[in-house]
Formats: sequence, C-alpha cells, structure tokens
Amino acid sequence: MSFEELGIAPPIVNVLKEQGITEPFEVQAKSLPDILNGKDVCCRAPTGSGKTLAFGLPLVTNCKQAHPHYPTVLIVTPTRELAEQICTVLTPLAKEVDRSVMAIYGGTSYVKQRQRLQKGVDIVVACPGRLIDLMENETIHLDDVKAVVLDEADRMADMGFIDPVCYILDNCDKNRQTILFSATLDDEVGTLVRKYQDRPVKIEVGPKEISMDTMKHFFWLLPNTRKSKLASSAVKKGGRSMIFCRTRRGVDRVGKELREENLNVAVIHGGLSQNQRDKAMERFVYGDCMALVATDVAARGIDVEGVQCVIHYDPPENGKAYKHRSGRTARAGAHGSVISFVQKPQKNEYNKVQRQVGIRINFTSPDFDKIPDAIPYTAPKRPKRVVSPLSRGGGRNRGRSRGGRSNSGGYRGGQSRGGRPSYPKRREENNGNRSSMEKVNSDIEKASFFRKNKPRNKFGGKNNNPGAKNRFPREEDRPKRRKQPSYGGSSDNGQSNSSGYRGGGRSNSGGYRGGQSNSGGGRSNSGGYRGGQSNSGGGRSNSGGYRGGQSNSGGGRSNSGGYRGGQSNSGGGRSKYSQKGNPKSFGAGKPKSPGGRKDGHKKNYQSGRKNNNRSSRKDGKK
Repeated sequence: MSFEELGIAPPIVNVLKEQGITEPFEVQAKSLPDILNGKDVCCRAPTGSGKTLAFGLPLVTNCKQAHPHYPTVLIVTPTRELAEQICTVLTPLAKEVDRSVMAIYGGTSYVKQRQRLQKGVDIVVACPGRLIDLMENETIHLDDVKAVVLDEADRMADMGFIDPVCYILDNCDKNRQTILFSATLDDEVGTLVRKYQDRPVKIEVGPKEISMDTMKHFFWLLPNTRKSKLASSAVKKGGRSMIFCRTRRGVDRVGKELREENLNVAVIHGGLSQNQRDKAMERFVYGDCMALVATDVAARGIDVEGVQCVIHYDPPENGKAYKHRSGRTARAGAHGSVISFVQKPQKNEYNKVQRQVGIRINFTSPDFDKIPDAIPYTAPKRPKRVVSPLSRGGGRNRGRSRGGRSNSGGYRGGQSRGGRPSYPKRREENNGNRSSMEKVNSDIEKASFFRKNKPRNKFGGKNNNPGAKNRFPREEDRPKRRKQPSYGGSSDNGQSNSSGYRGGGRSNSGGYRGGQSNSGGGRSNSGGYRGGQSNSGGGRSNSGGYRGGQSNSGGGRSNSGGYRGGQSNSGGGRSKYSQKGNPKSFGAGKPKSPGGRKDGHKKNYQSGRKNNNRSSRKDGKK
C-alpha cells in the first residue's frame, strides 16, 4: 500500500520520494488511516520504527492555518534534540502545503520565539518547560489546538513531566484529537490514556520490550584507572560508539581523557547551551568524530544511524535505562555490541540490572578479539546552508567604522565616519559599452585598493596598528558647544585664567560667583567660593574661603581658609582644615603638634611654630 492510497496529499508524497521513502513502515500503515479520520490513537512502537512520519503526515495534511499566537497543532516532546529532529523532518513536508513548523524549547531566545509566534505558526513542536513559560507570558495560546501529540510519553513520565503535560492538555481545546506514542505503556502513561483520550485506537508494533538478542553484551571487570584507555581501544576496534555517563561532570571528564588518548569525540549533556548541543550532534551524525559521550539525555528518542557500539562507562540507573541506552545500536535489524565497565563494588548492581533486562552474562576480563570489527560508515550529505545576501558583500554595511579612511575630507581631516570604504571613481561610460579587459582591470584596481586600506577599514583601523601614534582631531574640527557654561568669575565668561599672572605668580582660576584671587609671587589654584577672598604673598593657597571665609598666608601654605565664616591665618606653618564654627585648624591650634604638623618637625618649622599657635587661638576667640 502506498502513501497516496492511505490518503496523503500528492505534493507531500513527492517530497517523500525525493527523500527515498516510497513505501510506509508498519507503524505508519497501521496508524495513518485512524489519525487522518480524527480518532484518538494510543500507539506503542520502539524508537526508530518511523513514528515521526506516522503522526506527522496526517497532521500536516489536516492542519488548518493558524492565527498569530494561536497554533492549531501541538507536538510535545521530552528533550530538545527530539523536538529539533521532529521539526527538521516536518518542515519540508509542511512547506509543500503552505504550512509552517516551529520548535520551542529552552536555551534559546525568547524574543525570536515571540516574533515567530506573532507572525503565526501552524504546527508547534515544544518541550513542556518553555511552552508553559510562553503560556504564562501570554505569548502563546492553546485554545485553537485541534490535535495534540505526546511523543515518548513514557520518557516524559520518567523525567517528571506528567503534571506539566496535564496542565498543557487542560488548556487545549476540549474537542481536540489526542495522539500518544510511546516505547512502553507504563502505569503513568495509562493514566494519561484514561484521562485525556476518548475511546482510543490501540496500536502495537514490534516487541513489547527492546530485544536484547540482536546485540552482543560484554561485562568487563576492570579498575577505574583503566576505563579511559579501554574505552578508546574499544571505540577504535568496534567503530562509531556512544559512551554513557551518569553526570555532566563525568561526561566532560571522560571527553577530556579520551581526547588525550588521541580519539576525536563530542560531548553532550543538559548543561551545555543549545548551540553547543546541536553542534555536537552534527559532528557525530555527519562523521566528524568517532564517539559521542553523553548522559541519558541522548538515550531516548534520538534516531542516530550507524552506531555500532554502546559503552556503559557508568552503570545505568535501572534495567529500563540499560535497555534504552543499548537500543542506540542494533537498529533496523543491524547488529551491535554493548560493553559495560564493571568495578568490583558494582557487581551486585549489574546483577540486578541483568535480572530486570532478562539476560545472564558472566563478568570477564577485557577481550577485544570478541568485539566485531568496525563497518565503514557512510555519512549523510550536509544540508545546504542558506546564506543571507547581506553577507556576500552586495548588501548594506550596517555597522559604523569610526576610523575608516575616505578620500573625502570633513571628519578628522580626511577620514570617513561611514563603515564603507571609498573606492576609486567609476568610469563615466556605460558598463555595457566597456570591453571585458576594462572590466577586469577595474575589478583588479578595486581589489588592490581594498587590500591597501583593509587594516584601516576593519574595526576603525587604529586597533590594527597598536604601535602607531594616536591621531586626534584638530581643535577646529572638534564639535563646538552650542552654549558656553558661565561660572561668574572675574572674567566675562566666568573664568579668570590669570589674576596676577605674569606678575611673578600664577593664578589658575579667579573666583567662583564673584570671588577674587590676588597672587603676588606665589600660586593660587582657586580664589574664593561665593564671595571668598584669597591673598597669598609668597606662598601657595589652594583655596581661599568657602562662603565668606578669608585666608591669608604669609609665606607658608594654607589648604583651606575658613568654612562658612571661619578665618585662618598662618604665618609660616601649614594649616590643613578649619571646621564649621570652630576656627581652630588641625595642627595649628594644638600644642602637641608644633608648626602645624601632627607628627611635628622642629627643625623645619621652628620659625612658624609660635606664630601659628597664637594666630589660631586668637581667631578662635574672635
């Protein structure tokens, strides 16, 4: 029976023929008629039996066009990799009937997902966590969902997603079609069937459990220190392999140890970003690496062809996990090897796993002669990458290059603010009238010009020449302020550059808001603040007075005169501060610090010691 006889649209059948799929598998032939008729279906089928097309083909055929934020078909999966895999399979099929498919999972941008949903998406393939986040943010609404598919329902039950799945189903249309696909039908899966399906059609394909007879099992006794070397040798002997560890840190550590053994491997676990996980899967699928080190995240639902060996680096959680790990090999009638690394304290744990699986294998020492030889692997062709026309040089340059040279002057004396270099002028004659040799010469001239100016055109130019001198704009090229600030000093623009300058001393600023600074032969950095006055004879006064204060220094240094009405006169010593309401200055009014210094240097400040103390005391009395 062909796909057309089952009721699939001819455009979709043509796409399947281009992919080399001409006849339906067993699970597809049994489930397609009932799903096309809108019935609820509960199907048990092993991974790799063609379940994706079994529910994907009828959904694409019956899918109605969706409104923004309101999809019409929903597919719920336990892992990101499985969601991306389903989306990749359904996208070319939906494109033929003018329908859109989108994958929603964590680790990706919320903004892009919102923008895509706002345009309208017909079929959504989602993981429960991110889907519920978007539902709470009212980015997606499930009121118009007419068909729901729960893929790998038993795996979602194992991961604790039963309650989130129930919440999702409760928000969908009550008259929806519910389709459930699972490798096993456990108690929790049976609860979903009884609660959310209406007289479902039950379909069973293949054995109830993963067959352990099509693969060879080895249980090797070895110490922990030899695991990495033996794993490397087993991969080289057995071919493409998947190595399973229990923890994320264990995956990273094993991957590092295997790389030290000159083995090209990729690692994947839940702690990596989605981009890193996708790249790791691509490397393994397209044959860029020999082994994939993973946690149990890759043990369910991911269909990878050509896996010839599975290595249990760490013991599985139970017999069910052992089955799903081992099920990555010996698929579609092929043969494979399953190797378990066993330490002596783990023998009882592996005996329990063997009883749950239904096998009985003795523990032996490593023997590579019993492992089947590797079979050459033919990697699938990589899909063509869609390159944006903007990246080919024909589009606009959206960035701004701050230091790119240009033939036109105007900014920094001949530099251009735009990111696009200025090529030589084109010839005035029409391009169609030019000879082929002239076009070639013009292209060569453009290319040579770009090579000459490439260091300057890329990222501003100055970053590429760290040893070159910095080029600063000229004073006349700098942007001018529209309104100059006014500070109200002794000059017209509020600044006094020199009060007694060229008279023997130097004054950097006159006064602020009416202040005045007079320097005879010393240096005054600032005169007074709001009416203050600073007079320095031959010393240095940093600040005169603050709000009416006055500072007079004879031959010493006064950092601050008075604060709000205070006054400080220093003869030859050093006065640091005057407090508010207290005319005493630190060091100057204390008898323990001669000469205004806290530590006191008698030799340097003998001349100003007495005068300084007297002036501070008198000023305090006033």
